[in-house]
Amino acid sequence: MIESLLVANRGEIARRIIRTARRLGIRAIAVHSEADAGLPFVSEADEAVCVGPANPAQSYRNVDAILAAARSTGAQAIHPGYGFLSENADFARTVEASGLIWVGPGADAISAMGDKINARNLMAAAGVPVAPGTTDPAADLSAAVAAAAEIGYPVMVKAAAGGGGMGMGVAHDEAGLRTEYDKVRSFAERMFGDGSVLIERYFPRVRHVEVQILGLADGRVVALGERECSVQRRNQKLVEESPSPAVSPELRARFLAAAVRAGEAVNYRNAGTVECLLVPRQRDSQGDDGPDSEEFFFLEMNTRLQVEHPVTELVYGVDLVEEQLRVAAGLAPTFDPDALVPRGHAIELRINAEDPKRFLPGPGVIKTWVEPAGEGVRVDSGYVEGNTVTPFYDSLMAKLIVSGQDRAEAIARAKAAVAAFELAGPKNNLPFFAELLENDEFLSGDYDTAIVTRMR
Repeated sequence: MIESLLVANRGEIARRIIRTARRLGIRAIAVHSEADAGLPFVSEADEAVCVGPANPAQSYRNVDAILAAARSTGAQAIHPGYGFLSENADFARTVEASGLIWVGPGADAISAMGDKINARNLMAAAGVPVAPGTTDPAADLSAAVAAAAEIGYPVMVKAAAGGGGMGMGVAHDEAGLRTEYDKVRSFAERMFGDGSVLIERYFPRVRHVEVQILGLADGRVVALGERECSVQRRNQKLVEESPSPAVSPELRARFLAAAVRAGEAVNYRNAGTVECLLVPRQRDSQGDDGPDSEEFFFLEMNTRLQVEHPVTELVYGVDLVEEQLRVAAGLAPTFDPDALVPRGHAIELRINAEDPKRFLPGPGVIKTWVEPAGEGVRVDSGYVEGNTVTPFYDSLMAKLIVSGQDRAEAIARAKAAVAAFELAGPKNNLPFFAELLENDEFLSGDYDTAIVTRMR
């Protein structure tokens, strides 16, 4: 097993990785910005190094500073967490070229999945369903218009190098396409340094379902069930649950098989997620199910650990961070890949420092922080009372994860945990979750990615 691990991240995910590392007897090394010096992950590590000022480009994305910290502390491996450098293929290559162990998929797999058009084409060749769309970037507006005419409106305009719900727009006609194409292209150039644009069929009513995969050290790829991620605002997830209430055993088998094929197509190693759009059965004007049109399409592959990985951990009884470390060290998993059995139901709520109505960031000093506890309740947090949530980073403060024997029990525990979570100082979205957990559409399990819009 790895003996020393540098965690190239911050907040709750750094704290989460450090917790597993220390349980396994691995020396945990934190890197932090000047703004984060007082956060729990820094003091909980065995050693900590300041790598720069608050600006992520000068600290958490500062490759030279992070590698210097690894050298000075004698780190053997680097875990990137999620965000920042986690899906940066050049960083992965640099880590390995420096003689360190990279806790993540190979750089080639990261590169292959980093471009949405290339990823779509690879998946289609591997037999993974993809939505109708372009196989090459729409080089200019006329090419986008021609592609949309062939695909059929409405269409989604996407930044090929984008991810995490960023760089997307919907066009319902040619006029809308002209507006969205220019908007997405300029955003992509500014944010990703790549203005390539993909045109894809847009489905007005969809669910967002993803599959957790793990590429093992022996070359096999296994799937650890699916997660429902349809409660979103601005294409960003707020709630995840496993298993999905929309997925039948037959559909689950198809989902998992497709996800394994996706991983095998790029020789995937370590943890990753295959994200898909599930198009539900269409309803007629009376609300009855129409023809059986249920199908799913590949959306993207996240070549890292996901924010929502705890729901899979609770349902499958595994520690995904430990499994990541074992794969990176060339070791077998702690579980039998041929005998994976899900048990119960788990739900994750992302506790963000944001206005619960408009979901705008609301950083500030945490004056009260009392986490809920009890059977089936887990809190992965990045802060404690007295810390300051700054405007420099993502607004995620904690993840409230609940589990039960079934979905009804998990929801009941979620309601009680939300009511018991005492949080004052920054704006927070706990009131939104209290509302969601009483919402008939969510309670029924028959919801889609527009549920938050309908609630607002």
